[in-house]
Amino acid sequence: MEMHSPFIQIMTTTARREDAGRIGETLVEKRLAACVQVIGPIRSIYRWKGNIERDEEWLCQIKSRRDLFDAAAQAIRAVHPYETPEIIALPIIAGSGDYLAWLEGELNPLSNDRQGSR
Repeated sequence: MEMHSPFIQIMTTTARREDAGRIGETLVEKRLAACVQVIGPIRSIYRWKGNIERDEEWLCQIKSRRDLFDAAAQAIRAVHPYETPEIIALPIIAGSGDYLAWLEGELNPLSNDRQGSR
């Protein structure tokens, strides 16, 4: 088990499964995510513009890397239908070496990101 990894799990929710799928496809195609799991439907209860809302949503669990968060968030916003989408990230503090190596291999290379070429 490797510790202190550079990897994160980004989460966002959508009202439609199709939107969640579009987000997943976009992120994986751009190599901003190695994997996007779409879970749902889930039940969300939240306050929005002074009202308590209760909605069925689809949760995207996005496996990525910290240095790709801003680009991933921008790509999510570009296809997300919500006015204010949830885009949060949690650190992946540990994982199996094989899985983390696979994640790294599927994401944009660090050297390309630093040079700005994609």
